[in-house]
Amino acid sequence: MSPRRNRPKESGPSGPSADDDRSGRYGGWQSTELWQGEEWSVRHVAGASAQGKTYRCPGCDQQIPSGVPHVVAWPEHSGVDERRHWHKACWNAKDRRTTRVQRSRNAPKF
Repeated sequence: MSPRRNRPKESGPSGPSADDDRSGRYGGWQSTELWQGEEWSVRHVAGASAQGKTYRCPGCDQQIPSGVPHVVAWPEHSGVDERRHWHKACWNAKDRRTTRVQRSRNAPKF
């Protein structure tokens, strides 16, 4: 009986290359979706990647607490400055929601 091998055999250069897809970097996968006539980059973020951060969902205007899995979306033609963090359910229901969220007088405007 031979000893167990703990490391895989090296089949190529070690470490990720510049051409590798970086969608796994944030604990999720990335895709492109068509919404309102535009292409949107959509990245699913794992909860472990969002530790210590809170965001406000544009779909329901509620906070996404730290450590909760969610979706980050932004239009393809714009940069990452336009990205928004959505609850997964809110992103899936974006076509059924109204275009204008009305806040109460005392609600913070984030």
